[in-house]
Amino acid sequence: MVKLSVIIVNYNVKHFLEQCLHSVFKAIQNIDTEVFVVDNNSVDGSAQMIRNKFPEVKLIANKENVGFSKGNNQAIKKASGEYVLLLNPDTIVEEDSFSKIIAYTDSHPEVGGLGVKMIDGKGNFLPESKRGLPTPAVAFYKIFGLSRLFPRSKQFGQYHLSYLDKDEIHEVDVLSGAFMWMRKAALDKTGLLDENFFMYGEDIDMSYRIKQAGYKNIYFPGTTIIHYKGESTKKGSINYVRIFYQAMIIFANKHFTQKKARLYANLINTAIYFRAALAVLVRFFKRLFIPLIDALVIFAGFLLITPWWETYKFHNPDYYPYNFFVTLVPAYILVWLISIFLSGGYDKPTRIIKLIRGIIAGALLILVIYSLLPESYRFSRALIILGSAWTLIAIPVVRIAGTALNIPGFHIYSRRRKRVVIVGRENEIERVENLLNKSNINHKIMGNVSPDEDDTNEFFVGNINQLDEIINIHKVDEIIFCARDISSQDIISTMLSLSGTKAAFKIASPDGISVIGSNSINTAGDLYSLQLNTISTPENKRKKRIVDIAVSLIVIALLPVFMIITKSIWGIIRNTFLVLFGIKSWVGYSYTEQQDDYRIPVIKKGILTTASPYRKNNLDNAEKARLNLNYARDYQVQQDLIIIFRSLKRMVQ
Repeated sequence: MVKLSVIIVNYNVKHFLEQCLHSVFKAIQNIDTEVFVVDNNSVDGSAQMIRNKFPEVKLIANKENVGFSKGNNQAIKKASGEYVLLLNPDTIVEEDSFSKIIAYTDSHPEVGGLGVKMIDGKGNFLPESKRGLPTPAVAFYKIFGLSRLFPRSKQFGQYHLSYLDKDEIHEVDVLSGAFMWMRKAALDKTGLLDENFFMYGEDIDMSYRIKQAGYKNIYFPGTTIIHYKGESTKKGSINYVRIFYQAMIIFANKHFTQKKARLYANLINTAIYFRAALAVLVRFFKRLFIPLIDALVIFAGFLLITPWWETYKFHNPDYYPYNFFVTLVPAYILVWLISIFLSGGYDKPTRIIKLIRGIIAGALLILVIYSLLPESYRFSRALIILGSAWTLIAIPVVRIAGTALNIPGFHIYSRRRKRVVIVGRENEIERVENLLNKSNINHKIMGNVSPDEDDTNEFFVGNINQLDEIINIHKVDEIIFCARDISSQDIISTMLSLSGTKAAFKIASPDGISVIGSNSINTAGDLYSLQLNTISTPENKRKKRIVDIAVSLIVIALLPVFMIITKSIWGIIRNTFLVLFGIKSWVGYSYTEQQDDYRIPVIKKGILTTASPYRKNNLDNAEKARLNLNYARDYQVQQDLIIIFRSLKRMVQ
């Protein structure tokens, strides 16, 4: 019998999966192991990467996203290991992780499931490494924040068992699905994962059933793994709240008494509305915080300038009617805010030049609108000019001050280069430097660090044990570890020792074209690769959205014409509103089963594709991938317009 079966379910995280697999294959040396990867119809070339770089992996390539539970079950049915490990693709394990766990579980036959100590990409302990059963009381403490307020309390801290020492072995109720080690004999008793759980809750359900089968679940801190915590649904979103808590209701209905399950469901439904409302308010506040500050600053300027101008020009502090502040000033402010937005003044980080450009454009537009207003609404052109001058000075000053005070949301673009040190050997450091240069990262190499303690080569400024001093002396922003030259164990232990510093951590894949770190899959800037992603910049996203809206409005205006030239008027109407409401875009990528090695940024599905203008609809995968890559790399507004113009007949399909 195979000793260990490792199962990884992947969905569109190719570069993270690659690093995960590298760490897994280092950890299974001298262990009879089979490795499964279940790919849930990824479009980032994950399956092709596995075929090319890890031919020993048993790949299950699904044609649709079947979810976490079903994907794992597909591999579990084929697994023959004495132990089965469910592992997230956004993890990195130590070289001796599996051997340590096998030694422990072999000597403790009562253990049916096991989880390990997990840290995030900054070296911080992840509390979900150990969890208690989410009973109604525990769920209440978690939902309403009592567990966070009193983490050391045995009563309130049960959700993450935060009162237990994270460096000691403990029996726990719930294992994390990110690293879920199970004895196959226990699985034979419990059965497969419950496929009613699509994305969340299946780990809680399986952990509960393992205990019901007479086994123990153990938290084992004898080894540590990195978990980047990437998820398909962001935790701040309403969709996450709904899916996560509905999974809890499924669990309650399955395992609690009817009365208790009803109480639990009522509590959870209350929590869904509470958290959803909170998520909406937080998102609304985050998005509108800076525009609201800008609006208040502009309005304050008019409140200061108007009485002065009235007194100076007309010797009457109440010369202008109250209506001026109630209608016209808010209208001016709205024009400025829209103009700043379209100019890119609300992109993060903010570029002052875009801010100024938006303010000037808004002022000119206000003056044009002013000239077209009825005489009764034309109060003062001078006030518009004075208000524009105030806005042009005050808004940039407020942004700069907010950045200096480190107020959340305020971030002025700086040309200061990111200070980087690379830990590795000469050849690999040179390869990573080349990758950084091609990735257009604004960086400065402050020095190279040897992974060997006794290395005195002048090529290095120091060795890995001196990193703390190197960070302080060179004011290092980021440390990149070369995974080819440094063990995962050394990387993780170094991250733990330096977790108190402000430096970020990234890991360069041994033979790939990616550098991954430091917070999560979903955090911008945590993946450097040879991706040519101009289409994913905020400016180009905004331009593409403007094109979609403009074309949709033109199509609506020309509907009578389309009624003459097409037989499918309802098709064009349907497509137009799908684009107008942001569900689709007029132009998207061409579908291809084989993606290029480059990571193409995700965009909305298109009514048309990059291949639509070509009469021959039999382009092969390589040709389609090349079109997609060129479109992503060199995106211009005219590209969309050309594709749309050349493919008018296909817009109605």
